[in-house]
Amino acid sequence: MEPEIKRILYATDLSPNSAYAMRFASKIARQNEAQIIILHVIEKITATAYTLLSSYMDKDQIENRTKEEIRYQTEKIRERLDLLCEKECDYDPGLVKRVAHIEIRQGFPADEILKEAKACNANLIVMGTHGKGVLENTFVGSVAQRVMRRSRRPVFIVPLPKGQIDVTIDEAVA
Repeated sequence: MEPEIKRILYATDLSPNSAYAMRFASKIARQNEAQIIILHVIEKITATAYTLLSSYMDKDQIENRTKEEIRYQTEKIRERLDLLCEKECDYDPGLVKRVAHIEIRQGFPADEILKEAKACNANLIVMGTHGKGVLENTFVGSVAQRVMRRSRRPVFIVPLPKGQIDVTIDEAVA
């Protein structure tokens, strides 16, 4: 029995070259007539940072600031997706229609990726990774590594190329 791919979770860190991984998610979705769920995780502030912030702001102000950040990130993803679709219209004119929804979560990235994959019943997780430093050929990014280790779903890791590639989604928001 051939595995069916109907929902793809594309986890993005919004790095400049993350459009490269989106191309793979888009192509797989097109080939399988699948939907794409885009996820970006905002890391929670540490207890120490929260304590420091609470000396300047009350709890409601901190919560409002967090909500503003989530709204901002959602809009940023939408703008980048529009730019990507505009640049990729010859490559994949139906990309926008395949995006079921965009999720912005707050928490630990690997945990939130796995939670969303389960919640949306994703058949595949697609995410990019990039090497850092001397050990770049030895280790996959820590978030990607944690997701791969703990997932019971297929995980497609796209190594992001060094330097500038022909499509970056960082240009959408200056």
